[in-house]
Amino acid sequence: MKNNIISLIISLFLFLFTSQLIASDQAWNIAQEGNKIILIRHSLAPGGGDPAGFKIDDCKTQRNLSKKGINQSKKIGKLFKKNKVPIDQVLSSQWCRCKDTAKYAFGNYKEFTALNSTFQSPYNKNEGKQLKELYSFVKKWNGKGKNLVLITHYSIITAVTNAVPSSGEIVVADKNFKVLGTIQTD
Repeated sequence: MKNNIISLIISLFLFLFTSQLIASDQAWNIAQEGNKIILIRHSLAPGGGDPAGFKIDDCKTQRNLSKKGINQSKKIGKLFKKNKVPIDQVLSSQWCRCKDTAKYAFGNYKEFTALNSTFQSPYNKNEGKQLKELYSFVKKWNGKGKNLVLITHYSIITAVTNAVPSSGEIVVADKNFKVLGTIQTD
């Protein structure tokens, strides 16, 4: 009886692990096709939200990437290269943890205010305006066979896709923000 339970637990673990690998491979294959919207939640920055009185232009006042988050960002960049994912452009929220994720993963990026966090006051009041701007930008975007990479926050990714990403998770979507696959990077 005890051996059956252990075998069952091991089988379940192997099934879940294998399923995750297959799902990641499928998502990479979809990303290789190009013309996708690739949303990345910023890498690991311990805590939640930002300290009271933080300033968007002062990283010392914000929640920032940990050493593990920096390494996770570098890993994201290596995974994109390894999987030969074509990139048109990389856009990032103005929050330092997003800009740092973009910098360590891809090097070049541009800030895009529509990707800023809407998690806490006073920025939560901007959600409608930001989402409208994001939808408009994506509608007009033509990747010509390459992908649009958006490095942003949980609040934005969930608002446009209903996905619930963990830190550093990659969400591959079409131009209507329909999720086609996800990739864990931790």
